Amino acid sequence: MKDLIILGSTGSIGTQALEVAKKLNINITGLAAGKNYKLLEKQAREFKPKSVAMFDTEAANKLKIALADTDIAVFGGKNGVNQVATGEGDTVLCSIVGIAGLESTLMAIDAGKDIALANKETLVTGGDLVKKRIKEKNVKLLPVDSEHSAIFQSLQGVPENSLNKILLTASGGPFFGKKAEDLKNVTVADALNHPNWSMGNKITIDSATLMNKGLEVIEAVHLFDVSPNQIEILVHKQSILHSAVELSDGAVIAQLGTPDMRLPIQYAFTYPDRGIKFEQLSLSQIGSLTFEKPDFDTFKCLPACIEAINRGGLSPAMVNGANEEAVSLFLNEKIRFLQIGELVEQTLQFAPDKKDFTLEDVYNADALARETVRKLVKG
Repeated sequence: MKDLIILGSTGSIGTQALEVAKKLNINITGLAAGKNYKLLEKQAREFKPKSVAMFDTEAANKLKIALADTDIAVFGGKNGVNQVATGEGDTVLCSIVGIAGLESTLMAIDAGKDIALANKETLVTGGDLVKKRIKEKNVKLLPVDSEHSAIFQSLQGVPENSLNKILLTASGGPFFGKKAEDLKNVTVADALNHPNWSMGNKITIDSATLMNKGLEVIEAVHLFDVSPNQIEILVHKQSILHSAVELSDGAVIAQLGTPDMRLPIQYAFTYPDRGIKFEQLSLSQIGSLTFEKPDFDTFKCLPACIEAINRGGLSPAMVNGANEEAVSLFLNEKIRFLQIGELVEQTLQFAPDKKDFTLEDVYNADALARETVRKLVKG
């Protein structure tokens, strides 16, 4: 990698990616974010990219004033983010949260960029579109999610057609072992209290509902060309074994490490080489690793996602849109925690039966899902 563009630079993944890039002496040519213009200004002054963008146009105007004494080009809005995504640089880290990252990822692919993908919703909502463009443009698609990076790393050197099953691990979030009765009065603060990982609000809630794992099942289907029934989910509360693969002869290969997103970020940047060492794993200090089955009855988002990818077409976009809307309502204390899963499950039933779809179809399905959630909440 020579030049890196980071979309979502002020988020959890983006800030850690900049830390990794600094240690590896990677040149940053573009940065884009949502509306935290003060942090983006600080990043721009340190890394001196050629261009920056803010999705929020008001924030972009403030950033333009703040960076007026520099030669850095400042863009605003969706088109501005796309402009940065297609600018000078050979790799784009896509870490914009939610479906908002889909179009800029497709634009970057069309511009011939390799993609380091930290935005799982891109493959969830538009997986078929992304894979087709990746093949046409002959660019790399490198997973950054810790689980998918672990699967990718475990498959290095494995003969073609030897993959039998993916063992996808889940931390279980803060509520593992709880039943619906125990979760009736969960607060936003409770749901944001993840035991192992420090992440943004949306993904932390997704971890608590197991929606995050459902999205990762869909993503894994696209990334590794497997069927949903070739993916086994294991709750692994220690978050040390990040995922594994079972091969045709019964051998299981896994990637283990401390819960540190910098390692999978770095591997996407240095692939196929290894980078610098981060925190060393001591299995003797950990002592034991445990694996349990998830609770499909209590955490309804997970089976809804599996049903969606089995249906295919626009169904994954529907469950994703429903979840984004429901999580937003929960964070704003408009609905209860358990309603997130119920709304995702109910909204799936309204998915259009359309196997071949366009980007416009994806956005229409997303809008339909959000509207459906709002209607269901209002009753």
